[in-house]
Amino acid sequence: MFWFDKDNPLVDFQDIRDETCMLSDGQTCIVSPNIIGDFTSMAMPDKSYKLVVWDPPHLVWAGKASNLYKMFGKLNDWHVDLKKGFDECMRVLDDYGVLIFKWSDTQLKVKTVIKAIGQAPLFGHKTSRHCIWMAYMKIPQE
Repeated sequence: MFWFDKDNPLVDFQDIRDETCMLSDGQTCIVSPNIIGDFTSMAMPDKSYKLVVWDPPHLVWAGKASNLYKMFGKLNDWHVDLKKGFDECMRVLDDYGVLIFKWSDTQLKVKTVIKAIGQAPLFGHKTSRHCIWMAYMKIPQE
């Protein structure tokens, strides 16, 4: 939802689904990534990217017919999903690369999510009542 140009050739857009659905207000929701895959187990080799933007589902409960579910999906086992997803983002990130992590704390508070992934961000910025952007850097382990 935040991309200015989803067709930018510099961007790999990954989602677990490729679908078009109708929302309750009659609008069409199109999810059309160029890579189909699960963020907890990505097919990319280690250290593939200098920049990763991670915007996982923020919902732990949502009905399958709801607009939010159709647009964003939901987490299954959120503790496990978020930890695995964070670890995968760091795996595909090159040394000294940057991970930007977008989170909406409508159902899970940011402090709870940070505790689950096990690493605090370098900094973050709250852009609305519920949305926060956090920055991490991958420092190689010596």
